[in-house]
Amino acid sequence: MHETLAYLPQILPAYIAYIVAVVSPGPAIMAIIGTSMTHGRKAGMTLSLGIFGGSLTWAFAAAAGLATLLQTYAMALELLKIFGGIYLLYLAYKAFRAVRANGEMPTAAEGPKTPGFKSLILRGYGIHVTNPKAIFAWLAIIALGMPQGAPASVAMLIIAVCGVTGFVVFMGYAILFSTPHALRIYRNARRWIEGAMAGFYCFAGIKLLTSNI
Repeated sequence: MHETLAYLPQILPAYIAYIVAVVSPGPAIMAIIGTSMTHGRKAGMTLSLGIFGGSLTWAFAAAAGLATLLQTYAMALELLKIFGGIYLLYLAYKAFRAVRANGEMPTAAEGPKTPGFKSLILRGYGIHVTNPKAIFAWLAIIALGMPQGAPASVAMLIIAVCGVTGFVVFMGYAILFSTPHALRIYRNARRWIEGAMAGFYCFAGIKLLTSNI
């Protein structure tokens, strides 16, 4: 443990880089915000749990060197990129359908129907794990905090500290945007919010499909 803690000066920049990355609005954060405002706190936190699982998947994959494997087999990365872009466009389509729905916000009894626990978990996981840029972000974080010759325990410490931070941030967004004040904002600007979500997902999907990774 003492040997691992000796690398804290190198780990700190990696942790700061992770904080900047995790709080920045992206498909995952926007999904948490939209779900929390539309379906409430429980749904937002469930989706956050799925996103957290996707983040950990890429974290451990980066630590295991999967990024190198994906770079070697370019076709696998290309397929992952295409699948992720199509998935984001699908979410844009669903948000656009919500924009075209009745202007009055439905009551809890009328809808919009809240997706089930499994559906929300899979949706959150899918949003994060189909974005190949996430693994390169994690790879950069681990490389930044783990100098050459460092033991594997350093990578595990980076993942643990960043993982806890990510969990708190994801859940924090879900709680913040499911407050009564946030729900009042959503009721008053539902179409604008859903329209912004549709536009964001569409932009993110097209950008992912056309990007060179």
